[in-house]
Amino acid sequence: MENFPKEIQIRWSDLDPNFHLRHSVYYDWGALSRIEFLYAHGLTAALMQQLHFGPIIFREECVFKKEIRFGDKVAIDLKLLKSRKDFSRWTIQHEIIKNGDVISAIITVDGAWLDTVQRKLVASPQQASDTFSQMPFAKDFQWLD
Repeated sequence: MENFPKEIQIRWSDLDPNFHLRHSVYYDWGALSRIEFLYAHGLTAALMQQLHFGPIIFREECVFKKEIRFGDKVAIDLKLLKSRKDFSRWTIQHEIIKNGDVISAIITVDGAWLDTVQRKLVASPQQASDTFSQMPFAKDFQWLD
């Protein structure tokens, strides 16, 4: 399981009146990181539509540690923090790093898979399990019962 870092470009529109990153941008970057990971491993929106399933988020939390300003070099990663063995329920954690070594924020997301026709939670489709099994595991990763 290789790391999956992504460099992020800060746009002027990402800033708030205090000239640091708006809080909602952190969440957008987390979503971008997750979707890019899924796509890079073959789990595309077209495939999810074809098979009538998609990810659903129960909780998304960001702990802000150091402000990000225009001109900072920013990267985000993702790691699987917790999961059921069939990957039907999971927790992903992102670290947003500025200037190579400063942790600016930690995003934690709890989610599962939704049948998009029945609008009910479902077991992890095989394609999703295959993709999540390739996600980097956090150092303190836990299997859930």
